[in-house]
Amino acid sequence: MEPVFTVIFYVFSFISVYVQVFFLMTYFEKKRHIIKHPDNLVLLDYPTVTIAVPCYNEEATIDKTVKSLLSLDYPKDKIKIFLIDDGSRDNTWNIIKAFDNGSNIFAYKKENGGKHTALNLALENTTSEFFGCLDSDSLVHPQALIRIISYFQNDLTTMAVAPSIVVYNPKNILQYAQNVEYDMSIYTKKMLGFMGGIHVTPGPFSIFRKRVFDELGPYHKAHNTEDQEIALRMQEHGYKIDHCPDAYVYTNTPDSVAKLYRQRLRWIYGFIKNLIDYRRLLFKKEYGTVALFTLPSGLVSIIGVIFLFTNIIANVISFFYHKIVQIQTIGFNNALSFHYKFDWFFVSTKAVLFLSIILYILVIVSVMIGRKMAEGKSSFSFSIIYFIIIYSVIAPFWMIRAIYNAIISKESSWTFERRVTK
Repeated sequence: MEPVFTVIFYVFSFISVYVQVFFLMTYFEKKRHIIKHPDNLVLLDYPTVTIAVPCYNEEATIDKTVKSLLSLDYPKDKIKIFLIDDGSRDNTWNIIKAFDNGSNIFAYKKENGGKHTALNLALENTTSEFFGCLDSDSLVHPQALIRIISYFQNDLTTMAVAPSIVVYNPKNILQYAQNVEYDMSIYTKKMLGFMGGIHVTPGPFSIFRKRVFDELGPYHKAHNTEDQEIALRMQEHGYKIDHCPDAYVYTNTPDSVAKLYRQRLRWIYGFIKNLIDYRRLLFKKEYGTVALFTLPSGLVSIIGVIFLFTNIIANVISFFYHKIVQIQTIGFNNALSFHYKFDWFFVSTKAVLFLSIILYILVIVSVMIGRKMAEGKSSFSFSIIYFIIIYSVIAPFWMIRAIYNAIISKESSWTFERRVTK
């Protein structure tokens, strides 16, 4: 059985290293095309933009979110903000109602129906040329919108642009680990943008040409991951999605393992279910990078993490089993006696060790490049170690549970009650 595990491990390790090397080669080939905007970018023309902010029990954060939108470096007569209370049970409605000026800020109250219904309500009431969403626990950089719009103006075939998401004010080790993950995602998202393989237009401030929805239809529930589904729908129809690395959005992240587990369970479950829904894209060259690289890589990574975790658990069980046998054979004291003397002869020289080292080095390089793209500097920090350790331990649990939930079609539970009013 061990040779089978070894072969499978080599296969997953090779694929993982290949993906990281592929990203790195793309970076070296395309890095001169990564646009770094000036601190005060000015456009020749300012198209109209509508930003929808769906809210559900966000009284603690919504005020700062709206104020960050009001601080955007963008003509106020060219931007409309739709604040949509999706059936909150706290003071959210009273907070957003105070912002409604009947001119460029509009507050809506509706029965709880889910984020996609709130976004579709905004779509039904806008005629702007561009449309975007901002999660109600996120803040935008003042230049974020203008930098994103410049991408549309530089390339008329671009139909959506995703921002760079940065962790807002991390306070504990778990949030610092997430910050590393988000730094790495900035790098991978931009590389996928170069390759035409972006499969998620994240909720925090992705901007679309409004005609995307006029031509392809509104948001779908999509297993509570509507940002994945709309991106896959666009890819299926050949719509270009890009990424603007210096359009910063600061988002609040889970501050406990339980909250992180629930968030990632929903994300991975949504990916699996959307992958099943769009399985017709897989390995079809007419759908490009997303079909030949992005989706297969995501699927392999899930299976690979679960396999490696299972292998580790099996090795731990095997160790304790042999230790129990040893105790029964030679006695407790002799079995637990420990005399260790380092000898280079016993250092493993198996290829699996070197593959693992190479993979971790490539991951660290990815994080540092992403950090440079986000902060203008690349530096190593212990947060990278936090990320590797924490995610290695807990990620397999949400992936295994997501697969189980996908098999039995058990969606992440969001409580929704809906009634539209204004």
